[in-house]
Amino acid sequence: MPSYSFSCQSSFLTSMAREGFDFNVSIYDGISYLSRAQESIAKERTPTPLVYSSSSSPTPSVADSIFIGRIKSRVEHWRNACKDSRNMTDGSLAKSLRKLILGGEVYGSRPSLSIDVCSDRQVQLTLETVTHISDDLVPLVVLDKSVGPKSVRVVLTSSEEDKHLLMSEIQNLEEEQNLKVRGFREVIDLISSSHKPIIAYNCLHDFTFIHSKFISPLPPSLNEFMCSLRLVFSNIVDVNHLLKEIGPLRKAKNLPAALSYLKRQFFVPIDMEIPQPADGNSNKNHGHNVLRITRVFAKLSILLKIVPDCQTSLGRHTMAIEEYANIFYPTSNSVQETEADDVDFHMDNVRKISTDELIFMWGFRGGTSAAELKSHLRQTHFVFTEDFELRLVDNTCAVVVFQKSGSAEALLKEIGSGKTNSTAPSKMLSEGLKAAGYETYKKVCRLGLWEAELADSLESVTSDSSGDVVISSGEDASDIYWSSESMIDLNDL
Repeated sequence: MPSYSFSCQSSFLTSMAREGFDFNVSIYDGISYLSRAQESIAKERTPTPLVYSSSSSPTPSVADSIFIGRIKSRVEHWRNACKDSRNMTDGSLAKSLRKLILGGEVYGSRPSLSIDVCSDRQVQLTLETVTHISDDLVPLVVLDKSVGPKSVRVVLTSSEEDKHLLMSEIQNLEEEQNLKVRGFREVIDLISSSHKPIIAYNCLHDFTFIHSKFISPLPPSLNEFMCSLRLVFSNIVDVNHLLKEIGPLRKAKNLPAALSYLKRQFFVPIDMEIPQPADGNSNKNHGHNVLRITRVFAKLSILLKIVPDCQTSLGRHTMAIEEYANIFYPTSNSVQETEADDVDFHMDNVRKISTDELIFMWGFRGGTSAAELKSHLRQTHFVFTEDFELRLVDNTCAVVVFQKSGSAEALLKEIGSGKTNSTAPSKMLSEGLKAAGYETYKKVCRLGLWEAELADSLESVTSDSSGDVVISSGEDASDIYWSSESMIDLNDL
């Protein structure tokens, strides 16, 4: 399928006009479309001759036999006259008289004969009769716009190659007519035939509109609607559903608020530029909504480890995109609100911490709870006798935040150098526990090491650094928000 880009949202038209799109150049008589149900009716009323395959019919009655004999005699007499080489030398007057008597016409450059019919039964009998007379005859059914079949047009071809050429011309004519009938629904059919996931935001209302206009009238129940919609679009992913997979984002009221939260809380290596209008008012530019949706979906896909079904493999904690498809919420959340309506937090549970006081630890036994690990760490090094907080990031890694300034730096220096009178670091290393600072985590993010567990990614980065423990300086340190409510346990995702 060729690569196309379509935009079906009616509000985009305002933005397109403001940016200089000239509708008069592209649209003359409006945008036509028919649903699939309406298309079936329209095909029965098209005046374009169509090729119908003849099927076996029951034993003919006396009236049928008389009709068949009359049609056979007329077609054979007309065919023989067209084939008679002596008629080629006749003058124009003789040819006109013969055409008038035999009822001959011209279909393109080929001789043709029109046979009037008054019922579907006569159409079938005519098709069968013409097919049995000769292989160089091609019967076409001409439909009336209101009452069904009008006539059968018999076209005489000069050779087998000419017959194939005629069939190809008729097929192209049918396809052209079908395109005119479908109109804008061709866009819907192209998207459907691609079988690619459709990414949208709060799209239940949008797809009820698409279903009613381009597919068929809406079914009486939601279950029937979903079954009907899946036959056309197998995978529709609503970004609003993905937002609800991350606890704090369940409170997000719009995409800018969700983007603001994701940018503040997570480092996700995605580069995308959303152009801003000259007046600086980006909220009214509906044409950029698709970029916002794409950006949020890309970030959530990385955080939730969503991959196409064909890329899933054993040993990786990933989710196929189909697991999140076709789940809709009848909400009124907006794409276009401002960031002022941000995700709501209880600020009593949120505080800023310096990245200098944060370390990542791994190498502990799988299945260890946060409380068990915290209790064990108190026995391994004096820095853990001070007040500190610990949260499990996943089954393999934990993040530790120290209350006392300098504790994280002291621990990382001892682990990196090994030169200390304390036996605590050697005890930690003998147990397999390892630690790294926030700069190591940032390097993991910059390298895009998202496929493996976080512990494996940290291990890979520290190994490539020849065992040197990266310690952030005070100049490079930054503040991040720390909240027990906003911590993400990847086991719950």
